[in-house]
Amino acid sequence: MTTVVLLAGSPGERSRSTTLLQRAGALLASYGVVTQTFGLTDFPSDDLIYARWDSPAIRRFTETLAAADGLVVATPVYKAAYSGALKAVLDLLPERALEQKAALALATGGSPGHLLAVDYALQPVLSALKARHIVGGVYATDRDFNPQDDGSYQVTEEIDSRLHHAVGRLIAHLPNPGSVQLHPEELSRQVAAARISI
Repeated sequence: MTTVVLLAGSPGERSRSTTLLQRAGALLASYGVVTQTFGLTDFPSDDLIYARWDSPAIRRFTETLAAADGLVVATPVYKAAYSGALKAVLDLLPERALEQKAALALATGGSPGHLLAVDYALQPVLSALKARHIVGGVYATDRDFNPQDDGSYQVTEEIDSRLHHAVGRLIAHLPNPGSVQLHPEELSRQVAAARISI
């Protein structure tokens, strides 16, 4: 069974970055990948402020991640960097928490001006956690989302297409991509695309 942990770096359940994460999770699930989602509200603020790496919430997250094959993390961009609360969570992980795992970073910002925040802020942290492979991230701006009547968001076709490609590359780099329910021709195409991107 292939498993991927989803980590939301926004406190809002209906935020744009969380919408990206949920869509990525739905795509993974469509391929037979089991996902487990964590959000900032799963971690008591005192645990993060006082760096309680041995708290029950942090231990549960660390153990779940240790048993998973990959990680997808999504964050809003604030002041040209990812959210501080997300940094607090990642800081409490063991040094080699992502060893032998693939990772995908998703981010949202108000304008294209913060496009490189994923490359220069978030991906180095995933690298420091020893991710085996970090898939090129997906960055979206406000105009890449369509507001819904219930206050939620829907991604545009362009972003959805980019998410499809990113998730495909993530699957190709998971430790055991052969266990994922992809059509053989699709898996072959994704693996080829992943090799080209190295």
